[in-house]
Amino acid sequence: MANEPPDPHSADRLLDRRELFSWVQAGIGGAALASLLVAGDRLNAAGSPETGVDRTSHWPARAKRVIHVCLCGGLSQVDSFDYKPLLAAHHGQPMPTSEKPDVFFGQVGLLRQSDWQFKRRGESGLWVSDLFPSLAEVADELSVIHSMVAETSNHTPATFQENTGFRLNGFPVLGSWLSYGLGSETDELPAFVVIPDARGFPAGGTINWTNGFLPARHQGVSFRSKGAAIDNLAPAQPISDSRERATRELLSAMNMRHMSERGVDDSLLARVRSYELAAKMQLAVPEVTAISGETAATYAMYGLDRPDSADFGRGCLLARRLLEKGVRFVQLFSGGSFGNPRINWDGHENMVLNHGQEAPRIDRPVAGLLRDLRQRGMLDDTLVLFTTEFGRTPFTQSAADVVGTGRDHNQYGFSVWMAGAGLRSGTTYGQTDEFGYKAIENRVTWPDFHATVLHLLGIDHERLTYYHNGIQRRLTNVHGTLLKDILV
Repeated sequence: MANEPPDPHSADRLLDRRELFSWVQAGIGGAALASLLVAGDRLNAAGSPETGVDRTSHWPARAKRVIHVCLCGGLSQVDSFDYKPLLAAHHGQPMPTSEKPDVFFGQVGLLRQSDWQFKRRGESGLWVSDLFPSLAEVADELSVIHSMVAETSNHTPATFQENTGFRLNGFPVLGSWLSYGLGSETDELPAFVVIPDARGFPAGGTINWTNGFLPARHQGVSFRSKGAAIDNLAPAQPISDSRERATRELLSAMNMRHMSERGVDDSLLARVRSYELAAKMQLAVPEVTAISGETAATYAMYGLDRPDSADFGRGCLLARRLLEKGVRFVQLFSGGSFGNPRINWDGHENMVLNHGQEAPRIDRPVAGLLRDLRQRGMLDDTLVLFTTEFGRTPFTQSAADVVGTGRDHNQYGFSVWMAGAGLRSGTTYGQTDEFGYKAIENRVTWPDFHATVLHLLGIDHERLTYYHNGIQRRLTNVHGTLLKDILV
């Protein structure tokens, strides 16, 4: 009967929240079963109990995991991947336009040829300059986008947009969206790991790996590539197994009682889970960061045998090891402090000194990462992203009558690349004008870029949403066009 009270012993009866917490608290078997169900994706397939998000892919994914290399400061496209022979022919001449270019510092100098020679590379014939000699050797793996555009040439909001699709802070980054949408393939490590430059944080600091308005457990976890990966992971003094177990049981009981009485609070739940994860990481992190067991050939491949590339090489090698252990998204930052001297790609004063310092730090490590993923069969289901917040001007940052040696910020046209799963390798997409200043063919915005990344991971960017402040929020906002021409 419709009005008949439910049988308390029925197998179909749903537990209320208080009963569920009491059941999990009272029985190790219940907790173990819940853990096994999550690990087997039985709970994830039905949707997250916190958010209701459906974690089944919208279509078969070409990629299962991502490594994202972020170059902070603004990589010069005309000195790296976007060959413009007219720059050499017009070197030292004014930009041939009646309209004064709109640049960040307002100092429009004369056109300047690249300080590095361009050559066609590999079987594909991609143009890559001598700035990246090692990446040039793996050019056939790259899908280069020449027509990226940004909405600002200010470092901090441009970096936010690169990672979140928005210029303002407070929005979730790409790694957090993937953690929310796809979950993790391991319960011993975070789904989203960040490896900052050993010399400092990017513009905006740790906000660059924020979960924004998504549940707190989806924020990025920062690992060091040098020294201890995470502080305070191990106890300050030895603790017996029995004491450790009793402490955790007491803490779990107190947390469960608190939540059963006051309701589930996202911040508290995230903190509880972070402590639970930290306990598992005490064993998993020392293992995954123990790169001393890698071969000498692997060390050389990643540039660990060179002083200038050892730091970033360790980060790239750690990224590969994290992916092997089930981490979903690893982000590596190249470039830190924007003080004096600059420790990033912000080549205002002298391109040869600036890019000539930064490129050797990452060239061999990133090329080695691509080679290593390929030889291990991992590149077939791994997506590698190589981006910068904006590019640089083809003319110098100086008075108009002086041929300077630096370049200003340029939001109107720059280059990024992808490699790996589901992409047409050894190809280019889009085009800038004859001097490399503005995108004139197939302009690509960050929502377009993010929509394509999500597509390769089996996600429809219009269906990955989170309700916040009355709006179904998306990584791509209300924009995003799939770059079909670069897909297999």
